[in-house]
Amino acid sequence: MRVTRESLIRIAKETALERSFNDRSVIAAYLTGSLAMDGDPMLGGVTDIDLVLVHNTPAPMSREIVKLTPDFHVDIHHRAKSDYRSTRELRSDPLLGYEMYDPMFLWQREKFFEFVQAGLRAGSEFHSPAVVLARSRKLFDESRRGWIDLSDISAEKAGPLHVRQFLQAVENVANAVAELNGAPLSERRFLVEFPTRAEVADHPDLTEGLFNLIGGPQVDAAALTSWLPAWAADFNTAAQETRVDLSIHPARLNYYEKGIQALLEGETPLTALWPLIHNWTLASQAISPQPSSPWETASRQLGLLGETFEQRVSELDKYLDQVEIRLDEIAAASGVETSRKP
Repeated sequence: MRVTRESLIRIAKETALERSFNDRSVIAAYLTGSLAMDGDPMLGGVTDIDLVLVHNTPAPMSREIVKLTPDFHVDIHHRAKSDYRSTRELRSDPLLGYEMYDPMFLWQREKFFEFVQAGLRAGSEFHSPAVVLARSRKLFDESRRGWIDLSDISAEKAGPLHVRQFLQAVENVANAVAELNGAPLSERRFLVEFPTRAEVADHPDLTEGLFNLIGGPQVDAAALTSWLPAWAADFNTAAQETRVDLSIHPARLNYYEKGIQALLEGETPLTALWPLIHNWTLASQAISPQPSSPWETASRQLGLLGETFEQRVSELDKYLDQVEIRLDEIAAASGVETSRKP
């Protein structure tokens, strides 16, 4: 079967209509992610359908994955109407704000979109320097809190949980930069898209720093390729766990694997490092790997575990300082308050 962007959008609409027919609490549905954007949504010939269902009651669950074929699935996020109640808060929300600013509308039972977007887009405030900086600073603050939590962890005690916390802090600070001129970065294209965002933010040097934080200089395409079988095995094992993050789901294996392979075969193979180590760490946290496991060996090679762990946390601190200086420079140039410190 030939799968196209148009056929996937049609599946999204059919899914939204079916859910709304069977569940009267569903009042709206929209599409976000790569299918809702211009350009080719495929990476390695696969993509997912990021569908959001809005309920007029508390959401029955936060997320579910529905397999379509080995290569395609629907990633359904359930939200409550109350999540969109305050458009002022929505504007400064670094995730939900952008999600709702320009999604692909699929269906609504009442005038939900018109009401929310009228407030969200009023007076071009969404793109004003003060609001843009508010979104970036929220992500920056999350990253700084992550660094604080890690600063007391010794190299001997560090494990999958701490590597995951470190990567989350890295993701947040990178998105603090990305949100200065666009939506948050997607997981599979995280390192592909960041250089452009850093360039627009007048700090291209942040790209090299980002690769350094996650151990890019320590590996090459051959090393990443050699890790794939162990990564896939751990992914499959973790996907059987009931409490694992839904990013680690059997239906998402090909989505990640084929995307990673496409990046490895592209012009900048090291861009495959982020999706590989990010969800490998999620999987490893779920299965509690034994010492000297492939994940641990890979993490040590990247400098995310072992004697270099504390050094890497220190480097994150310096990276945060660089980003904070840039945020304050933008704030000063825009006449926005630059210091949040007493």
